[in-house]
Amino acid sequence: MTVRLSYENGTIRVEPDPGRRAAGDEGDVDSDAAALPPLPGVETDPRSGTGRAPAYRYAAIRRALEVAGVPVDDRVPAWEAATADDGEGDDVHGGGPDGDLALSTDYDLREYQAEALTAWHDADDRGVLELPTGAGKTVIAIRAMVDLGVPTLVVVPTVDLLEQWQRELGTEFDVPIGRFGGGEQRREAITVSTYDSAYLKAEGVGDAFGFVVFDEVHHLGGEGYRDVARLLAAPARLGLTATFERPDGAHETVAELVGDRVYALDVDDLAGDHLAPYDIRRIEVALTPAERERYEEKQGTFLEYVREAGITFTSGEDYRKLVMRSGNDPRAREALLAKSAARDVMMNADRKLDRLADLLERHRDDRTIVFTAHTELVYRISDRFLIPAITAETGTAERREVLERFRDGTYSRVVAANVLDEGVDVPDANVAVVLSGSGSEREFTQRLGRVLRPKADGGRAILYELVSEETAEERVASRRR
Repeated sequence: MTVRLSYENGTIRVEPDPGRRAAGDEGDVDSDAAALPPLPGVETDPRSGTGRAPAYRYAAIRRALEVAGVPVDDRVPAWEAATADDGEGDDVHGGGPDGDLALSTDYDLREYQAEALTAWHDADDRGVLELPTGAGKTVIAIRAMVDLGVPTLVVVPTVDLLEQWQRELGTEFDVPIGRFGGGEQRREAITVSTYDSAYLKAEGVGDAFGFVVFDEVHHLGGEGYRDVARLLAAPARLGLTATFERPDGAHETVAELVGDRVYALDVDDLAGDHLAPYDIRRIEVALTPAERERYEEKQGTFLEYVREAGITFTSGEDYRKLVMRSGNDPRAREALLAKSAARDVMMNADRKLDRLADLLERHRDDRTIVFTAHTELVYRISDRFLIPAITAETGTAERREVLERFRDGTYSRVVAANVLDEGVDVPDANVAVVLSGSGSEREFTQRLGRVLRPKADGGRAILYELVSEETAEERVASRRR
């Protein structure tokens, strides 16, 4: 009995002895199907009577059949073809005579990078690497591409990262680099895609790549993005992130789709040797009398309601319950609005700007990034200190110009609201000032990583946290660290 595996619209089709099925010998086919070993994720498709599983199960299905000694007619890996067409007229180039890619790189891996790559290979070329921003995760992925030599899809969260990867790969490899996203849909043996474009394209190209790299892999935990990994048959999968675990527990789904976390280092493991040594300095700022009065009023309204309602916020579900209640309970809505107003007061306190003025004067010769949680505060800072601003409202061309001038030294300071936390190629800096932010460890780690690239003079990096004293922001700051 031979089992045929084929790719079809994001699934793996499993057909015991399809030749006999074509001849109409259904009895034999049914007995053959019953004799098959248990195959991961395979269920009977009532439309065709064949087995079917999500495409990401391909490697596990193939392994189960090999262990059981079942001969396989494997028609899944279209990536083994030297050239192909994706059905939309896109020629695909770069393959060798046997479908392999002849790739090479001049990168010399650092010791920890080599250890990370070995750990990934030891896990059957599957899994997640958790390394700080600036630790060279891209370099490890490039070496993995060289080692495997198969068509590869790199999936990234933003157009900025798409362009960064495209430039890096185009410089390193002497092959065309394809692109899904930013107004272009062109497939090559090595292709970079945004998560959004991959979500739209995956079903049609799911058998075209033997290796997939998910940059900022924690994004894959999002409900829609999970289908990107499910619809791809690629047996080799590499996830890259600085912070793998998600508060909602979705990293467990990521582990199922990509592989477990196989190697992890944090900032302190690399600071001083491969990343800049750093200091974190927390500065507490007092609210003005008017701010204190408004904060206490609004925070009191919120706390009074949640005490009466018995809401303890011991889990994320409690906050969701409060939001749901606000739809038909006027007091719940009032409590939520009061909480938001209190948060605005503590995170945008006037005296934070006075302390920022002191810090900018102290670090007038340094390259500084100022982070906030609110766009309005970004513009206040930009106007007061004449600092270029980057927000979600900033156009792509303007953002690139600001960052390029920051890179070449024309600007020594920028201020941003969240958009520089990840997914953007940010030039080196050595001072970060966090005026406001969430309690997310991921956000804090990403912001710290923006100033940790090694300095030519061996100097230390500094991150300042400005926190409104005697407010909930003290708990927020403690939680993110």
